[in-house]
Amino acid sequence: MQFCRSLDTGSFIVIMITFVLFSLALVTKGFTHDLLLESGVFLVSVKLIILAHRSNVMKESLDKKLDAIHEAILKFEAAEKSTVP
Repeated sequence: MQFCRSLDTGSFIVIMITFVLFSLALVTKGFTHDLLLESGVFLVSVKLIILAHRSNVMKESLDKKLDAIHEAILKFEAAEKSTVP
């Protein structure tokens, strides 16, 4: 499960605190209508963290691609300068 290994510490702490509070609400309120509300809050928190994680992964991928493009441009410019008399 690579997602858990690549999750930053802050997001993991938020997930754990939200899960603990959800469990506590489940124990104190029982299986009532409020359970749906608590479940919704938990799922929204997890979804936001997953979206932030995806955004971070995408950013890192784009950074790598931009670095590769930048290196290619520098090589091209260096090769161009060396061929000019």
